[in-house]
Amino acid sequence: MTYLELSEDGGGAHKFYEVTVAGTQVTITYGRIGESGQTKVTAFPTEAKAQAAAAKKIGEKTRKGYAPALRGVRQRRAVTRRAIASTRSTAQQAPVLWRFDSGAAAFGIFVDGERCWVGNQRGDVYTVTHSGTVTGRFRLPDGVKCIVADDFWIYAGCDDGRVYDLSGKVPRSAYEIAADVDIYWLDIHDGVLGVSDRAGRITTIDYEDEFQWARTGAGDSAWMVRCDGDAVYHGHSRGVARYDTSDGTLVWENKLAGDVLFGWQEERSVYAGTARRTVHRLAKSDGRVEAVYQCDGAVYSCATSPGGRHVFAGDNHSSVYCFDASGERLWKLATGCGSAFSMQFLDDRLYIVTTDGSLVCIDASEAAIAAARTGSVPQPVDVKAAASLEAVEPSTTLETVLERVLETDGAGDGVVVECVKEGERLRVRVVSPGYESWNVQFPKTVREAGARYLVDGVRSAGRGGFYRAYGEIRRLL
Repeated sequence: MTYLELSEDGGGAHKFYEVTVAGTQVTITYGRIGESGQTKVTAFPTEAKAQAAAAKKIGEKTRKGYAPALRGVRQRRAVTRRAIASTRSTAQQAPVLWRFDSGAAAFGIFVDGERCWVGNQRGDVYTVTHSGTVTGRFRLPDGVKCIVADDFWIYAGCDDGRVYDLSGKVPRSAYEIAADVDIYWLDIHDGVLGVSDRAGRITTIDYEDEFQWARTGAGDSAWMVRCDGDAVYHGHSRGVARYDTSDGTLVWENKLAGDVLFGWQEERSVYAGTARRTVHRLAKSDGRVEAVYQCDGAVYSCATSPGGRHVFAGDNHSSVYCFDASGERLWKLATGCGSAFSMQFLDDRLYIVTTDGSLVCIDASEAAIAAARTGSVPQPVDVKAAASLEAVEPSTTLETVLERVLETDGAGDGVVVECVKEGERLRVRVVSPGYESWNVQFPKTVREAGARYLVDGVRSAGRGGFYRAYGEIRRLL
């Protein structure tokens, strides 16, 4: 038996690979350190061929940086889950239109024009229509920290240190976060991932799953991270800071908004929800306090309507609030199903995920709220997932649905990309003429295949055409 591990100090790898030969049978077990992993057994016609096959596999792994190790010396990554402290609200009931019980405490939510996504602590991710019909289910290997979007790609960050791309038919591991990072929250912009952690650090990983930079903030328990094209905004126990996306240079730091538990952003402002019962709105340009929104409990989550016209917050007493931009409280209502760990506003509806695992749709229109304040609320619909709904799990192999190894550079009427090695790193570059080297992120398994990929029928020298081609490759691979 040969046992190998790959654990990079600054990178994301934290994996093992074990090869066992028994007569003519070779058993390979691999996965994340500290987990049972997956096993593949292959039989060979002779013992010599079994030994040769095992030696070949070991040689491949050692060339990639794996080294002999003792099982159990390195431990699995640390996982800290958000403490659940939620009491019942004494406010009037909010006008809940429908609610869906995901089965465990839920942190992850994303809402777009087509559907709602909810991810819970068991690793289940569901898609639900705006009218309250469950349309899909993914089962990830560990608890979901959060769900974020980058253009038309959807990502779920999990306790196992991986960020899964949910944009395709099956989940794909897109990023791996270093094992010494005890993840609290994640955000992504243009392929660059920001990770906040228990130690108060902020770490960024680029579109090719490679470490960029890390900075340690003045505090710990860093829940807040928000990314845009220029900066990463990082909130922890001692305040909020802005770092330059490209090199991690500290631009400003504001210590007035301490004990940060959640963050939100608009074009010109960031919002920090705190354990001090406030939401602080800070200017992105210089970090000055633009407004303070006062709640009656620790703020677990916050969000805004477009442009920050209204600010919403959820506290640890199962209440949700609405303020105008200046800070005046417009209403406070009860969720009826736990405290809102995360929230998002879209088209006069406030969507929340809660400590009891519910995805809840609240009618936040002026008429519905006015009626709720007098005690008139609709009877909420309890949404159920169909018993026949299949849970789709991450794929561990690289399908060849779209893989076409081309004989010549010009084959096919499409956009061709290929994997190339630059020093010790694998890159993806465009082969087709008329394209720049835009930043794109393929799973490591695709890059390690070293092949070329083609999408037929897409030929455009513009950025949009290239990204459509790239997106089609990722969805089908």
